[in-house]
Amino acid sequence: MRRRFRQRKLNYWLLLAVIILLGFITAATMMFIKASRPMTQARAEAVKIAKKQAHLKTVDEFYWFNRGKSYFTVTGKNVDDKPIVVIIPKTGDKLRLLSQKDGLTEADVRQLIAERQPQEKIEKLALGIYQKQTVWEVTTKNKNGELNYYLLAFSNGKKVKTIKNL
Repeated sequence: MRRRFRQRKLNYWLLLAVIILLGFITAATMMFIKASRPMTQARAEAVKIAKKQAHLKTVDEFYWFNRGKSYFTVTGKNVDDKPIVVIIPKTGDKLRLLSQKDGLTEADVRQLIAERQPQEKIEKLALGIYQKQTVWEVTTKNKNGELNYYLLAFSNGKKVKTIKNL
């Protein structure tokens, strides 16, 4: 009799633990979905604008750039199958349309950082506009866990701004 009572009590606690765990997993999933919603919505809006105004046909990458002003950047191919970059101000003002061949790709920037800063790991890349210049924003982390921040000119990779050891 005692054995059955212990078994029921154990089953009760086990069931309670499973319910709490499922509740935690559900809450975490919902928080993740809500947290990523602005990015998903911004991407959808930027792609829609780029397709309408810049005749974007396919999308390769999306970047959200924040440096004083916010920009949404979409890379891909236009209806003529030419690689393009479309930079859209968050305000919805005039967009900037560039040919990808006139500047560095994400792969080019990764290669540059690997060559220039081999001890650093890239944490984030974004393409946008800083002081009227098209730039790549690169955030890296060094072996000590300190962040480094670079703005590189889209056209040639020249350093526009550097902040080290944040």
